[in-house]
Amino acid sequence: MQLATHNRAVAAWLLVCCALVFAIVVVGGITRLTHSGLSIVEWQPIVGALPPLDEAGWQETFGKYKQTPEYRLVNPGMGLDGFKSIFWWEYVHRLLGRLVGAVFFLPLLWFALRGKVPRALAWKLAAVLALGASQGALGWYMVQSGLVDDPRVSQYRLTAHLGIAFLIYAAMLWIAFDLLFPRESQSSPPFRGLRRFAIALVALIFAMVLSGGLVAGTRAGLAYNTFPLMNGRLVPPEIFSLEPWYLNFSSNIATVQFDHRLIAWLLALLVPWFWLRVRHAAVPQRAKLGAHLLLAALALQVALGIATLLLAVPIPLAAAHQAGALLVFSAAVFVLHSLR
Repeated sequence: MQLATHNRAVAAWLLVCCALVFAIVVVGGITRLTHSGLSIVEWQPIVGALPPLDEAGWQETFGKYKQTPEYRLVNPGMGLDGFKSIFWWEYVHRLLGRLVGAVFFLPLLWFALRGKVPRALAWKLAAVLALGASQGALGWYMVQSGLVDDPRVSQYRLTAHLGIAFLIYAAMLWIAFDLLFPRESQSSPPFRGLRRFAIALVALIFAMVLSGGLVAGTRAGLAYNTFPLMNGRLVPPEIFSLEPWYLNFSSNIATVQFDHRLIAWLLALLVPWFWLRVRHAAVPQRAKLGAHLLLAALALQVALGIATLLLAVPIPLAAAHQAGALLVFSAAVFVLHSLR
């Protein structure tokens, strides 16, 4: 009974961390959409926790921003009030990053000192902590790419930053599920085929997330704002217009958007098929619930994606679309865990 209580406490803490990561992913999307990510030009993990506190501090911070290519090429003549409007989104994003680190590390230390973390679990949590630390460094590495000549962050670094956030989220969610729903038997489940199907879906959803990062990084969502065709074509003719050919998959907005649409179409076919198979299989009720949640989350996400595209990426819809990706991913991880 005491072990079960400890497990529930650790699981609750991890779910709180998941909620914070969910929030930081959404705020990060808004930061990108409002072009706020390059407003803070220094990485100060400790000192930077405090915003400017007086007029002199604001003028100093604004003065540093004026030296960036974004100010010179994109926002020349921006006033202090305009700068504050973009500063606060990036500040909140970084503040949430610090909060996630503190909320993960301090309880982890407390649980470990009280002997509530078995050795096997401790190694898993240490790996999550290391991944979180690397995520902070990667975030600054991403920002640096937009502070040199081109006032845009690298789409490769942006996509990697987004992908690691999803991996951290998935790791914490999986560990929490392990603690809340311990495996009753070590024997292989009779629904091995469904488990492989679920693994494929999780991988495909993660690929969709990465392709979404490339869409965001290249601003491909501002082109081809028609559906289901792309400006009247099933496949746009300029899909392989860049040389060498492989650059099209990461730098050609036609190809990047086409790939994102293609993965969405695949999921729109595969998830209902998976749902039907789970519905008629002798699987745990949790798996059936997870399949229902996955189908509903995907339907919502597809609707958000189409609306975001047709309306040329309005910030509220685009932010909801990014949140929707996490909902779909969460449901897929849940149903996969239920089939283990």
